[in-house]
Amino acid sequence: MLSTRGRKKATEPLRPDFALFERAQENLYTPDNTDGAITLCIAENLLQWEAMRDKLQDIATQRPWPEWMAAYAPLNGAPEFREAVAHFVGKHIAGVELDAANFCASAGATAVVEVTALCLGDPGDYAVFPAPAYQAYRPDVNSKAGLERYDIQEYAAKFGVDFHPLSTAELDRAHDELGDKFRMLVLTQPDNPTGAVYSTEQLVTFADWCVEHEIHLVVNEIYALSQFSRGEDKLANRSPFTSFLPLLEERGSPYLHWWYSFSKDFGISGLRVGLLYSRSDDLVSAYTNFNAPQQVSNITQWLLSELLREDDWVTTFQDRNRELLTEAYLTVTDALDELQVPYTAARGSLFVWADFSQYLPKRTREAAEAWWERVFEETGVLLTAPGGLGQPEVGWFRIVFSGVSAEALWEAMRRLITFAQ
Repeated sequence: MLSTRGRKKATEPLRPDFALFERAQENLYTPDNTDGAITLCIAENLLQWEAMRDKLQDIATQRPWPEWMAAYAPLNGAPEFREAVAHFVGKHIAGVELDAANFCASAGATAVVEVTALCLGDPGDYAVFPAPAYQAYRPDVNSKAGLERYDIQEYAAKFGVDFHPLSTAELDRAHDELGDKFRMLVLTQPDNPTGAVYSTEQLVTFADWCVEHEIHLVVNEIYALSQFSRGEDKLANRSPFTSFLPLLEERGSPYLHWWYSFSKDFGISGLRVGLLYSRSDDLVSAYTNFNAPQQVSNITQWLLSELLREDDWVTTFQDRNRELLTEAYLTVTDALDELQVPYTAARGSLFVWADFSQYLPKRTREAAEAWWERVFEETGVLLTAPGGLGQPEVGWFRIVFSGVSAEALWEAMRRLITFAQ
Protein backbone atom coordinates (compact mmCIF):
# COMPACT_ATOMS: atom_id res chain seq x y z
CA MET A 1 0.00 0.00 0.00
CA LEU A 2 0.96 3.62 -0.34
CA SER A 3 2.48 5.87 2.29
CA THR A 4 0.40 8.56 3.95
CA ARG A 5 1.86 11.04 1.49
CA GLY A 6 1.16 8.72 -1.41
CA ARG A 7 -2.46 8.16 -0.41
CA LYS A 8 -2.99 11.90 -0.15
CA LYS A 9 -1.50 12.63 -3.56
CA ALA A 10 -3.34 9.75 -5.22
CA THR A 11 -6.58 11.68 -4.74
CA GLU A 12 -5.24 15.25 -4.85
CA PRO A 13 -4.55 16.52 -8.38
CA LEU A 14 -2.16 19.40 -8.78
CA ARG A 15 -4.93 21.60 -10.20
CA PRO A 16 -8.74 21.35 -10.23
CA ASP A 17 -9.00 22.10 -13.96
CA PHE A 18 -6.91 19.14 -15.15
CA ALA A 19 -9.95 16.90 -15.74
CA LEU A 20 -11.61 19.38 -18.09
CA PHE A 21 -8.24 20.18 -19.64
CA GLU A 22 -7.79 16.52 -20.58
CA ARG A 23 -11.24 16.50 -22.15
CA ALA A 24 -10.40 19.63 -24.12
CA GLN A 25 -7.18 18.07 -25.40
CA GLU A 26 -9.21 15.36 -27.12
CA ASN A 27 -10.89 17.89 -29.42
CA LEU A 28 -8.79 21.04 -29.76
CA TYR A 29 -9.50 24.00 -32.02
CA THR A 30 -7.47 23.95 -35.26
CA PRO A 31 -7.94 25.66 -38.62
CA ASP A 32 -9.57 22.39 -39.75
CA ASN A 33 -11.60 21.96 -36.55
CA THR A 34 -12.99 25.39 -35.82
CA ASP A 35 -15.58 24.01 -33.39
CA GLY A 36 -12.89 22.49 -31.15
CA ALA A 37 -12.07 23.42 -27.57
CA ILE A 38 -9.81 26.38 -26.76
CA THR A 39 -7.75 26.14 -23.57
CA LEU A 40 -7.02 29.47 -21.87
CA CYS A 41 -5.95 27.95 -18.55
CA ILE A 42 -2.33 26.75 -18.78
CA ALA A 43 0.46 29.34 -18.43
CA GLU A 44 2.32 28.52 -21.60
CA ASN A 45 3.75 30.88 -24.19
CA LEU A 46 3.60 29.15 -27.56
CA LEU A 47 3.46 32.30 -29.69
CA GLN A 48 6.98 31.87 -31.13
CA TRP A 49 7.46 28.12 -30.91
CA GLU A 50 8.32 27.77 -34.60
CA ALA A 51 11.19 30.27 -34.34
CA MET A 52 12.48 28.67 -31.14
CA ARG A 53 12.17 25.15 -32.55
CA ASP A 54 14.11 26.07 -35.68
CA LYS A 55 16.85 27.73 -33.63
CA LEU A 56 17.30 24.78 -31.28
CA GLN A 57 17.29 22.32 -34.18
CA ASP A 58 19.96 24.38 -35.91
CA ILE A 59 22.15 24.39 -32.79
CA ALA A 60 21.68 20.65 -32.23
CA THR A 61 22.47 19.63 -35.79
CA GLN A 62 25.05 22.19 -36.93
CA ARG A 63 27.35 22.46 -33.91
CA PRO A 64 29.63 19.87 -32.30
CA TRP A 65 28.37 18.37 -29.07
CA PRO A 66 30.74 18.88 -26.13
CA GLU A 67 32.47 16.00 -24.36
CA TRP A 68 30.94 16.93 -21.00
CA MET A 69 27.43 16.23 -22.23
CA ALA A 70 27.63 12.47 -21.59
CA ALA A 71 29.05 12.73 -18.06
CA TYR A 72 27.52 13.74 -14.75
CA ALA A 73 27.46 17.51 -14.33
CA PRO A 74 27.74 19.40 -11.03
CA LEU A 75 24.51 19.18 -9.08
CA ASN A 76 23.81 22.93 -9.41
CA GLY A 77 24.40 22.99 -13.17
CA ALA A 78 27.24 22.63 -15.65
CA PRO A 79 29.82 25.47 -15.38
CA GLU A 80 29.39 26.29 -19.08
CA PHE A 81 25.64 26.63 -18.61
CA ARG A 82 25.85 28.76 -15.47
CA GLU A 83 28.33 31.09 -17.18
CA ALA A 84 25.95 31.51 -20.12
CA VAL A 85 23.05 32.10 -17.72
CA ALA A 86 25.01 34.73 -15.78
CA HIS A 87 25.76 36.54 -19.05
CA PHE A 88 22.15 36.39 -20.26
CA VAL A 89 20.50 37.42 -16.99
CA GLY A 90 23.05 40.16 -16.34
CA LYS A 91 22.63 41.68 -19.79
CA HIS A 92 18.93 41.18 -20.57
CA ILE A 93 17.24 41.31 -17.15
CA ALA A 94 19.42 42.68 -14.33
CA GLY A 95 21.60 45.22 -16.11
CA VAL A 96 24.47 44.35 -13.74
CA GLU A 97 27.24 41.77 -13.79
CA LEU A 98 26.37 38.56 -11.94
CA ASP A 99 28.51 35.74 -10.54
CA ALA A 100 27.84 32.37 -12.15
CA ALA A 101 28.73 30.67 -8.85
CA ASN A 102 25.57 32.12 -7.27
CA PHE A 103 23.25 30.38 -9.77
CA CYS A 104 21.65 26.97 -9.28
CA ALA A 105 19.66 25.24 -12.02
CA SER A 106 16.81 22.77 -11.54
CA ALA A 107 14.34 20.93 -13.75
CA GLY A 108 11.75 23.69 -14.01
CA ALA A 109 10.25 26.45 -11.90
CA THR A 110 8.32 23.97 -9.75
CA ALA A 111 11.57 22.26 -8.74
CA VAL A 112 13.19 25.60 -7.90
CA VAL A 113 10.30 26.57 -5.61
CA GLU A 114 10.27 23.14 -3.98
CA VAL A 115 14.01 22.92 -3.32
CA THR A 116 14.14 26.50 -2.04
CA ALA A 117 11.31 25.72 0.38
CA LEU A 118 13.15 22.62 1.58
CA CYS A 119 16.18 24.78 2.36
CA LEU A 120 14.49 27.79 3.98
CA GLY A 121 11.59 26.47 6.04
CA ASP A 122 10.55 23.63 8.32
CA PRO A 123 7.20 21.78 8.31
CA GLY A 124 4.56 24.09 9.73
CA ASP A 125 6.37 27.29 8.73
CA TYR A 126 4.68 29.71 6.31
CA ALA A 127 5.46 31.03 2.88
CA VAL A 128 3.56 34.30 2.43
CA PHE A 129 2.12 35.46 -0.90
CA PRO A 130 0.31 38.67 -1.90
CA ALA A 131 -2.98 37.33 -3.23
CA PRO A 132 -4.21 36.58 -5.76
CA ALA A 133 -1.21 34.37 -6.51
CA TYR A 134 -0.32 31.34 -8.63
CA GLN A 135 -2.41 28.44 -7.37
CA ALA A 136 0.32 25.76 -7.49
CA TYR A 137 2.58 27.67 -5.09
CA ARG A 138 0.78 25.78 -2.32
CA PRO A 139 1.74 22.23 -3.43
CA ASP A 140 5.17 23.47 -4.48
CA VAL A 141 6.03 24.59 -0.95
CA ASN A 142 3.94 22.00 0.89
CA SER A 143 4.15 18.59 -0.76
CA LYS A 144 7.73 17.84 0.31
CA ALA A 145 8.91 20.77 2.43
CA GLY A 146 5.72 20.87 4.50
CA LEU A 147 5.42 24.65 4.46
CA GLU A 148 1.97 26.21 4.62
CA ARG A 149 0.71 28.91 2.27
CA TYR A 150 -0.52 32.22 3.72
CA ASP A 151 -2.32 34.65 1.40
CA ILE A 152 -2.38 38.39 2.01
CA GLN A 153 -5.88 39.23 0.85
CA GLU A 154 -6.56 42.81 1.94
CA TYR A 155 -4.57 45.91 1.05
CA ALA A 156 -4.68 49.53 2.12
CA ALA A 157 -4.78 50.48 -1.58
CA LYS A 158 -6.56 48.85 -4.52
CA PHE A 159 -5.20 47.31 -7.70
CA GLY A 160 -5.13 50.04 -10.31
CA VAL A 161 -3.08 51.22 -13.26
CA ASP A 162 0.09 51.63 -11.24
CA PHE A 163 2.20 49.34 -9.06
CA HIS A 164 1.08 46.42 -6.93
CA PRO A 165 -0.73 47.71 -3.80
CA LEU A 166 1.32 45.64 -1.31
CA SER A 167 2.88 47.66 1.54
CA THR A 168 4.68 46.92 4.80
CA ALA A 169 1.38 47.46 6.65
CA GLU A 170 0.15 44.15 5.21
CA LEU A 171 3.47 42.48 6.04
CA ASP A 172 3.25 43.71 9.61
CA ARG A 173 -0.23 42.22 9.98
CA ALA A 174 0.94 38.89 8.59
CA HIS A 175 3.93 38.89 10.95
CA ASP A 176 1.71 39.72 13.92
CA GLU A 177 -0.41 36.67 13.09
CA LEU A 178 2.34 34.21 12.11
CA GLY A 179 5.26 35.30 14.28
CA ASP A 180 8.46 33.29 13.79
CA LYS A 181 6.57 30.87 11.51
CA PHE A 182 6.70 33.57 8.81
CA ARG A 183 9.78 32.24 6.97
CA MET A 184 9.42 33.35 3.34
CA LEU A 185 7.84 36.24 1.46
CA VAL A 186 7.42 35.46 -2.24
CA LEU A 187 6.76 38.25 -4.75
CA THR A 188 6.16 37.56 -8.44
CA GLN A 189 6.69 40.28 -11.02
CA PRO A 190 5.11 40.75 -13.43
CA ASP A 191 2.52 39.10 -11.26
CA ASN A 192 0.52 35.93 -11.89
CA PRO A 193 -2.41 36.56 -12.37
CA THR A 194 -2.76 40.36 -12.09
CA GLY A 195 0.21 41.37 -14.27
CA ALA A 196 1.28 44.02 -11.74
CA VAL A 197 4.90 44.98 -10.99
CA TYR A 198 6.61 46.51 -7.96
CA SER A 199 8.34 49.88 -7.89
CA THR A 200 11.99 50.33 -7.01
CA GLU A 201 10.93 51.98 -3.75
CA GLN A 202 8.70 49.02 -2.87
CA LEU A 203 11.47 46.51 -3.52
CA VAL A 204 13.88 48.47 -1.32
CA THR A 205 11.29 48.76 1.44
CA PHE A 206 10.38 45.07 1.34
CA ALA A 207 14.04 44.04 1.30
CA ASP A 208 14.76 46.22 4.34
CA TRP A 209 11.69 44.87 6.15
CA CYS A 210 12.60 41.23 5.49
CA VAL A 211 16.25 41.63 6.49
CA GLU A 212 15.21 43.43 9.69
CA HIS A 213 12.77 40.61 10.56
CA GLU A 214 15.15 37.85 9.38
CA ILE A 215 12.60 36.63 6.84
CA HIS A 216 13.65 35.37 3.43
CA LEU A 217 12.46 37.49 0.51
CA VAL A 218 12.28 35.65 -2.81
CA VAL A 219 11.37 37.60 -5.95
CA ASN A 220 10.17 35.45 -8.81
CA GLU A 221 10.84 37.19 -12.13
CA ILE A 222 9.76 34.30 -14.33
CA TYR A 223 7.89 36.85 -16.53
CA ALA A 224 10.68 39.43 -16.50
CA LEU A 225 10.82 39.77 -20.29
CA SER A 226 7.11 39.04 -20.87
CA GLN A 227 6.12 42.68 -20.74
CA PHE A 228 3.82 44.66 -22.98
CA SER A 229 4.95 47.27 -25.49
CA ARG A 230 4.69 50.54 -23.58
CA GLY A 231 4.16 52.46 -26.80
CA GLU A 232 0.70 50.95 -27.26
CA ASP A 233 -1.81 53.71 -26.51
CA LYS A 234 -4.54 51.32 -25.37
CA LEU A 235 -2.48 49.94 -22.46
CA ALA A 236 -3.51 51.39 -19.10
CA ASN A 237 -0.53 50.24 -17.04
CA ARG A 238 2.77 51.81 -18.07
CA SER A 239 4.61 51.32 -14.77
CA PRO A 240 8.31 50.58 -15.36
CA PHE A 241 9.61 47.13 -14.51
CA THR A 242 12.59 47.11 -12.13
CA SER A 243 14.44 43.84 -11.62
CA PHE A 244 15.20 42.88 -8.03
CA LEU A 245 18.68 41.63 -8.94
CA PRO A 246 20.63 44.94 -8.73
CA LEU A 247 19.29 45.46 -5.20
CA LEU A 248 20.08 41.85 -4.29
CA GLU A 249 23.65 42.34 -5.53
CA GLU A 250 24.04 45.66 -3.75
CA ARG A 251 22.89 44.29 -0.39
CA GLY A 252 24.52 40.85 -0.58
CA SER A 253 22.18 39.72 2.20
CA PRO A 254 21.63 36.02 2.99
CA TYR A 255 17.90 36.81 3.20
CA LEU A 256 17.44 38.00 -0.41
CA HIS A 257 16.96 35.57 -3.31
CA TRP A 258 15.70 35.43 -6.92
CA TRP A 259 13.90 32.87 -9.11
CA TYR A 260 13.59 32.52 -12.88
CA SER A 261 12.62 29.95 -15.49
CA PHE A 262 12.91 29.83 -19.27
CA SER A 263 9.36 28.47 -19.58
CA LYS A 264 7.53 31.75 -20.15
CA ASP A 265 9.85 34.33 -21.75
CA PHE A 266 11.28 31.72 -24.13
CA GLY A 267 8.20 29.53 -24.55
CA ILE A 268 9.95 26.26 -23.67
CA SER A 269 8.03 24.94 -20.69
CA GLY A 270 8.73 21.37 -21.76
CA LEU A 271 12.50 21.76 -21.54
CA ARG A 272 12.17 22.20 -17.74
CA VAL A 273 14.82 24.76 -16.73
CA GLY A 274 14.51 26.94 -13.62
CA LEU A 275 17.05 29.08 -11.76
CA LEU A 276 17.84 30.24 -8.25
CA TYR A 277 20.21 33.16 -7.65
CA SER A 278 21.39 33.92 -4.13
CA ARG A 279 24.33 35.53 -2.39
CA SER A 280 23.87 33.13 0.55
CA ASP A 281 26.65 30.55 0.40
CA ASP A 282 24.75 28.37 2.87
CA LEU A 283 21.61 28.37 0.72
CA VAL A 284 23.55 27.64 -2.48
CA SER A 285 25.32 24.75 -0.73
CA ALA A 286 22.14 23.28 0.75
CA TYR A 287 20.25 23.77 -2.52
CA THR A 288 23.00 22.02 -4.47
CA ASN A 289 22.93 19.00 -2.18
CA PHE A 290 19.13 18.73 -2.34
CA ASN A 291 19.15 19.11 -6.12
CA ALA A 292 20.36 15.67 -7.24
CA PRO A 293 16.86 14.45 -8.28
CA GLN A 294 16.06 17.80 -9.92
CA GLN A 295 18.98 18.28 -12.31
CA VAL A 296 18.52 19.62 -15.83
CA SER A 297 19.64 17.25 -18.59
CA ASN A 298 23.07 18.07 -20.02
CA ILE A 299 21.82 18.32 -23.60
CA THR A 300 19.28 20.94 -22.50
CA GLN A 301 21.95 22.87 -20.62
CA TRP A 302 24.21 22.83 -23.67
CA LEU A 303 21.47 23.90 -26.10
CA LEU A 304 20.58 26.88 -23.91
CA SER A 305 24.24 27.72 -23.33
CA GLU A 306 24.70 28.11 -27.07
CA LEU A 307 21.46 30.05 -27.53
CA LEU A 308 21.94 32.47 -24.63
CA ARG A 309 25.31 33.67 -25.91
CA GLU A 310 23.69 35.02 -29.08
CA ASP A 311 22.63 38.41 -27.77
CA ASP A 312 21.25 39.69 -31.07
CA TRP A 313 19.04 36.65 -31.53
CA VAL A 314 17.78 36.84 -27.94
CA THR A 315 17.01 40.55 -28.31
CA THR A 316 15.10 40.03 -31.56
CA PHE A 317 13.17 37.11 -30.07
CA GLN A 318 12.17 39.09 -26.99
CA ASP A 319 11.21 42.17 -28.99
CA ARG A 320 8.83 40.02 -31.01
CA ASN A 321 7.65 38.34 -27.79
CA ARG A 322 6.52 41.71 -26.42
CA GLU A 323 4.72 42.56 -29.65
CA LEU A 324 2.80 39.27 -29.74
CA LEU A 325 1.94 39.36 -26.05
CA THR A 326 0.63 42.91 -26.39
CA GLU A 327 -1.56 41.97 -29.35
CA ALA A 328 -2.95 38.94 -27.50
CA TYR A 329 -3.56 40.92 -24.29
CA LEU A 330 -5.50 43.56 -26.22
CA THR A 331 -7.58 40.90 -27.98
CA VAL A 332 -8.81 39.77 -24.58
CA THR A 333 -9.23 43.19 -22.98
CA ASP A 334 -11.11 44.52 -26.03
CA ALA A 335 -13.60 41.70 -25.60
CA LEU A 336 -13.92 42.36 -21.87
CA ASP A 337 -14.44 46.06 -22.54
CA GLU A 338 -17.28 45.16 -24.92
CA LEU A 339 -18.84 43.05 -22.16
CA GLN A 340 -18.11 45.72 -19.53
CA VAL A 341 -16.25 43.12 -17.46
CA PRO A 342 -13.72 44.69 -15.04
CA TYR A 343 -10.10 43.51 -15.05
CA THR A 344 -6.82 44.56 -13.51
CA ALA A 345 -4.55 46.69 -15.70
CA ALA A 346 -1.54 44.44 -16.35
CA ARG A 347 2.00 45.62 -17.08
CA GLY A 348 3.09 42.19 -18.29
CA SER A 349 2.77 38.38 -17.88
CA LEU A 350 0.58 35.97 -19.85
CA PHE A 351 -2.73 36.74 -18.14
CA VAL A 352 -5.80 38.87 -17.82
CA TRP A 353 -7.40 38.81 -14.35
CA ALA A 354 -11.09 39.50 -14.91
CA ASP A 355 -14.17 39.84 -12.70
CA PHE A 356 -17.13 37.89 -14.15
CA SER A 357 -19.13 38.09 -10.93
CA GLN A 358 -21.96 39.92 -12.69
CA TYR A 359 -22.81 36.61 -14.39
CA LEU A 360 -23.03 34.60 -11.18
CA PRO A 361 -26.45 34.08 -9.54
CA LYS A 362 -24.67 34.22 -6.17
CA ARG A 363 -21.15 35.31 -5.32
CA THR A 364 -20.19 31.92 -3.90
CA ARG A 365 -17.44 29.47 -4.80
CA GLU A 366 -20.03 26.88 -5.83
CA ALA A 367 -21.66 29.36 -8.19
CA ALA A 368 -18.29 30.32 -9.68
CA GLU A 369 -17.35 26.69 -10.29
CA ALA A 370 -20.73 25.97 -11.87
CA TRP A 371 -20.42 29.01 -14.19
CA TRP A 372 -16.86 28.03 -15.15
CA GLU A 373 -17.99 24.50 -16.07
CA ARG A 374 -20.98 25.87 -17.97
CA VAL A 375 -18.75 28.16 -20.03
CA PHE A 376 -16.68 25.15 -21.07
CA GLU A 377 -19.65 22.88 -21.79
CA GLU A 378 -21.46 25.51 -23.89
CA THR A 379 -18.56 27.27 -25.62
CA GLY A 380 -15.56 24.93 -25.44
CA VAL A 381 -13.52 27.75 -23.87
CA LEU A 382 -11.67 26.61 -20.75
CA LEU A 383 -10.63 29.33 -18.32
CA THR A 384 -8.45 28.71 -15.27
CA ALA A 385 -10.54 27.08 -12.56
CA PRO A 386 -11.77 29.44 -9.84
CA GLY A 387 -10.30 29.06 -6.38
CA GLY A 388 -6.80 28.32 -5.23
CA LEU A 389 -5.35 31.72 -6.01
CA GLY A 390 -6.17 33.14 -2.59
CA GLN A 391 -8.38 36.00 -3.77
CA PRO A 392 -10.96 37.05 -1.17
CA GLU A 393 -13.68 37.90 -3.72
CA VAL A 394 -15.44 35.20 -5.72
CA GLY A 395 -16.03 35.75 -9.42
CA TRP A 396 -12.51 36.52 -10.65
CA PHE A 397 -11.06 34.29 -13.38
CA ARG A 398 -7.61 34.05 -14.95
CA ILE A 399 -7.45 34.10 -18.75
CA VAL A 400 -4.20 32.87 -20.34
CA PHE A 401 -3.79 34.43 -23.78
CA SER A 402 -0.40 33.10 -24.93
CA GLY A 403 -0.93 29.35 -25.27
CA VAL A 404 -3.06 29.39 -28.42
CA SER A 405 -2.82 30.98 -31.85
CA ALA A 406 -4.09 34.49 -32.53
CA GLU A 407 -6.94 32.96 -34.55
CA ALA A 408 -7.95 30.62 -31.72
CA LEU A 409 -7.81 33.44 -29.17
CA TRP A 410 -10.02 35.67 -31.32
CA GLU A 411 -12.49 32.79 -31.70
CA ALA A 412 -12.48 32.19 -27.94
CA MET A 413 -13.35 35.83 -27.30
CA ARG A 414 -16.10 35.70 -29.94
CA ARG A 415 -17.62 32.69 -28.18
CA LEU A 416 -17.39 34.34 -24.76
CA ILE A 417 -19.10 37.49 -26.01
CA THR A 418 -21.89 35.46 -27.61
CA PHE A 419 -22.29 33.35 -24.47
CA ALA A 420 -22.35 36.34 -22.10
CA GLN A 421 -24.74 38.40 -24.18
